[in-house]
Amino acid sequence: MSAGTARDDDAALADRLAARIRAHGPVGVDAWMAACLGDPRHGYYAGARKGAGPIGAAGDFVTAPEVSQVFGELLGAWAAATWELAGSPSPVRLVELGPGRGTLMADALRATARPAPGFHRALDLHLVEVNPALRAAQARAIGRQATWHASIDDLPAGPAIVLANEFLDALPVRQLVFRAGAWRERMVDLDAAGRFAFRDGQVVEAPALEPGQEHAREGDVVEMPEAARAAVAAIAGRIAREGGAALFVDYGPMASGIGDTLQGMRRHALADPLERPGETDLTVHVDLAAMARAARRAGAQAWGPVPQGVFLPRLGLHARAAALARGATPAQREALRIACARLIGDAEMGSLFKAMAVGAPGLPVPPGFDATPPSG
Repeated sequence: MSAGTARDDDAALADRLAARIRAHGPVGVDAWMAACLGDPRHGYYAGARKGAGPIGAAGDFVTAPEVSQVFGELLGAWAAATWELAGSPSPVRLVELGPGRGTLMADALRATARPAPGFHRALDLHLVEVNPALRAAQARAIGRQATWHASIDDLPAGPAIVLANEFLDALPVRQLVFRAGAWRERMVDLDAAGRFAFRDGQVVEAPALEPGQEHAREGDVVEMPEAARAAVAAIAGRIAREGGAALFVDYGPMASGIGDTLQGMRRHALADPLERPGETDLTVHVDLAAMARAARRAGAQAWGPVPQGVFLPRLGLHARAAALARGATPAQREALRIACARLIGDAEMGSLFKAMAVGAPGLPVPPGFDATPPSG
């Protein structure tokens, strides 16, 4: 959304969204998410929480790299091992999408410096991040030369190893609601009191449903992750052409299905996704099974999804935690135990989060995944 005047640009995002709806009618859920998260002046990732940033105890949420260094170290080991499986191309673009505060990449680089010196000599580091404050934090954390990009479209050509942790969940989705035997676009409108509210929009003819979404009942909602599918297809297409692999880790189901997963997060608690636009983090669950199908349609191989609670131990979580525990104080060992349990426990992140990998044709099965036959 763009403002027409300097005065409009300075107005609160909620006021500008309300004015847009009054002038032009209700907006789709995807347009709502795009404005709330990506507005260049008042969007959540462009400017909200400018002091503390959105991640961490002082922000709105905590990601796996902030839970324990083990997470970033294991993903670094995955990147180095997969680079070798890909034929050790040099140079190789090491890319992270949505790097947060740079914690994951810093841990990954530190953990692979000695065991994989060839990987370090070959890598050319690229980070996709729009937030200037987070870019500065990433530069401090990583401590080595890197290039920042606002979009995956700006990444240079060449073989690439791509890491994306909790990147796809913030990309806008359309929502459709099933009413009277037809799918209708779910919209954000203003109610009689001037508050933001959901309402049904126009009928959507023959929507591109995923397997498992064909049989709906009255009031069911399906999500159309068009932006996420496009991002995965773009990464998969370049990998299919130029070589390499990508690893996506995000929260969501094992298989495609029906359900409204849009949620707001503020101060580590659930919040109404229609309240305080620009100040609330908005996310959806990621259908990684659908993402894998999109990657295959783009010409790449795909593996997964695999629950994080299975994936990280396959990469060596328990051995790495044991190594860190040696020489640690009792308090440090207990903190490490709690952090690892949070990463892989069924009641924590272990079952909610999933991993999915994309690889060039001919790439052997990457670490952590099964040699499952392609589908979809």
